[in-house]
Amino acid sequence: MPSESPIVFVVGGTGAQGIPVIRGLVRDGAYRVRCLTRDLNSRRAKQLLAFGNVELLEGTFASETDLRKGFGGAQYAFVNIDGFNSGEKTEMFWAMRSYELAIEAGIKFFVYGNLDFVYKKSGYDPKFRTGHYDGKGRIGEWILQQNKSPDNSARMGAALFTTGPYILMTIGLFTPMSPTVEDGVVTWRVPLGQGAVCHVDLDDCEHYVRWLFDHQERANGLDLEVAIDLIPYNDLARAFQKVSGHPARYIDTSLDDYWVGGPLGEGKTSAGYNSNLNDPAAMSLRQNFTGFWNMWKYSGANCGVIQRNFKLLDEIHPHRIKSAEEWFRREEARGKQEGLGTLWERVNKLQAVLKLAEDGVKGRL
Repeated sequence: MPSESPIVFVVGGTGAQGIPVIRGLVRDGAYRVRCLTRDLNSRRAKQLLAFGNVELLEGTFASETDLRKGFGGAQYAFVNIDGFNSGEKTEMFWAMRSYELAIEAGIKFFVYGNLDFVYKKSGYDPKFRTGHYDGKGRIGEWILQQNKSPDNSARMGAALFTTGPYILMTIGLFTPMSPTVEDGVVTWRVPLGQGAVCHVDLDDCEHYVRWLFDHQERANGLDLEVAIDLIPYNDLARAFQKVSGHPARYIDTSLDDYWVGGPLGEGKTSAGYNSNLNDPAAMSLRQNFTGFWNMWKYSGANCGVIQRNFKLLDEIHPHRIKSAEEWFRREEARGKQEGLGTLWERVNKLQAVLKLAEDGVKGRL
């Protein structure tokens, strides 16, 4: 690795978002990456090494010893803790400790992988309570508040990178919006009503996070909230049909029906596979994803609970993906080129797109 390039310590680098983020950081040698991973020999870890300018550190985010090793000698950090590993309460603790240990270690700029604090954005309406969103969003606000402290800000800058459901999840296995093929029709049966989902393109994450590190003076204190668009699922289905040439539809369903026959099953297990439902702070999948779907049911046209500044996103990334149809067209071409199959072939044989599903933790994100 070029010895003069600054090191970015990355937590969450083998996840669906982490891989393109790291690719964007190291592609031209401007940065080196030290990535924390639980398995040095995993397929995803080897994929990262193949990028070049990447070193792997075996360990876990839930260890001060491992975090200190990762931060030591690095200049920057990107931390995106897997809330579906830890559960909301544990994620919050280790996200806070990550921030504190980064300052302790002399990190100069800290980017936190964030999600919308929907409980607050809804005015603390309980029907929107979504643990894996609120846990991140709560800490994101805490980090930006800490960043206002003269003592902290003089030592380390900070920014948030706020995403949403990856649009790849709409054609993936074991996600909240996994489709079915019913009598030859690709079907999304989800409790969305007339709302819209703030879908994110993973490849665009590569550009956005690189921009944050390249423009630290402007990015400092910024919550960069990204999305393709707020996408209604009637539009999603029309776009799929237009690109693939196969019929597709969205069928609005009740939450009760979703939890009987939906892709997450009955939702009785914990939303964090290392959290225990006997803990009063834990949420079940059903509790967590009921809030999740309510969030999107009451979002849309960029005037609901969740909104985005698309003018800013166009400025930062003029060539970003801006519609479901544009994404499906690119994904159809990519699937053919990389041997993944056409969109039609892929929805007929769903594959894991998220690390948890790939690792065999079925029924969870």
